[in-house]
This record gives sequence, structure tokens and C-alpha cells, in this order.
Amino acid sequence: MNRIDRLYALAEELRAAGPRGRTARQLAARFEVSVRTIERDLSALGQAGVPLATKQGRTGGYSVDRSMSLPPLNFTAREAMAVAVALSGSDHVLFSRDSRTALQKIVAAMPKQALDEARAAAAKVRLLVRPTPDPDGDVAEQIWRAVRDNQVLRIFYTNGDGVETVREVEPQHWVVGPKGSYLTAWCHLRREDRVFRMDRITKAERTPILPHRPQATGDLHVDGFETKLPAVALHPEDLFPTPT
Repeated sequence: MNRIDRLYALAEELRAAGPRGRTARQLAARFEVSVRTIERDLSALGQAGVPLATKQGRTGGYSVDRSMSLPPLNFTAREAMAVAVALSGSDHVLFSRDSRTALQKIVAAMPKQALDEARAAAAKVRLLVRPTPDPDGDVAEQIWRAVRDNQVLRIFYTNGDGVETVREVEPQHWVVGPKGSYLTAWCHLRREDRVFRMDRITKAERTPILPHRPQATGDLHVDGFETKLPAVALHPEDLFPTPT
């Protein structure tokens, strides 16, 4: 990363951190440069008019007003390739369209040289992906909205023996696994937490019934699997917590 790109990225890192800010040591680790280099970069940002604030003390550091406007940041070739690889690993019916439009926005913002470099690098990568059964697109969207909005659903579910039942469920999580997608929910019929394969739900409709089970707050644990939380990626400030 050249210095100009690092200055833009440094300002954006501080803006995203909010009032908590970052120490020079944290920023040096983030950008893989020395603390002295970071201090020179911060001085350059201040001279350029970026409204930096400093906080003294053990937990002190640097911060910047999140409301300040910044020039648009371009993705590097490696960043674009990383996003392309991540999005190619899953073509889930619920996210496929949004994944494509996100990647299109990245590609549209990139300079031609960086885009050519990203495409050349991505051409050297191969992913082995196991095809999995997808739920019906309309059913998937209905289920997702119920999960998001904490609404009770009436689902038509066919089990492994081909027997269909109609159930009212209180959705908890949408689970994307290596063998397909699942809905975890409190089942009114069985009076317990259940897991439903998405591709076996043939119909889903909202109900006026109010949920009475508390929303799940703990992590999902499945033997032999590691649970990933996409929400973590939307809190970059937590990647560099304030020292205690």
C-alpha cells in the first residue's frame, strides 16, 4: 500500500472507530508499519485539514469525527479478489442477487489497472463447492423477513418420510451450512426448539400470532462445525479493542 492510499485508509479507519479511536500502536499493527510512520501520517492528515482529536492517558489515542466527508476509497486488487473469492463460495438463493450487485459496485469503482490485476489474480484461484439444495426463492424471502422481523410463521413442512405437517413456528436463526440452509425455530406443534431444512418447506406465510418465546441470543453450536457470525464483519471497531 503506497502512502497516499494509506493516508486515506487511515482516515477512514479512525472515522469508523468513532469516539473510541485508535492508538498509534494499534494503527501501526493494522497497517503493518512502524509507530513512527503512523505518527508522521497522522501529522500529515492534521496538516491536510482532517479534524483529528487526541486523548491522553493509558487508553488514549486518536479519533476523528464520523460525520466528516472523505473522498471515495478504491479497493486494492487484493481486496477485490478477496471479496470475489468470498462471494463465489456461496451462491445462496437469498443472497445471490445482492452478492452480484455488491461485486459490480466494487468493479465499477476500481481503476482499470487494479481491476486487471484483480482479475488476473482471481483467475489463479479455484474453489471446490458442494452443490446444495436451495429453497424456493419466494419461500426463502418470506422466511427471511420473519427471521429479521421476529414474526411467527405458518410453514408447510415435509419430513424425510414425505409426510407433510403444518406448523406455527417462531423463527430464531437462518443457518447456512455445507449441506444446505436450515431454519431454527420454536415449534408450537412440538413445543420445543426444532431445526427445519429450508428445501423441505414448501410454503411459508406470516401470521398475526405474537411471539412469546424470547429471541435466541447465544451462539449456535453444532458438533463438528465452527459457527461464523457475519455480524462481526460489520463491526470493524471490535477488531482492535481498546486496551484495558
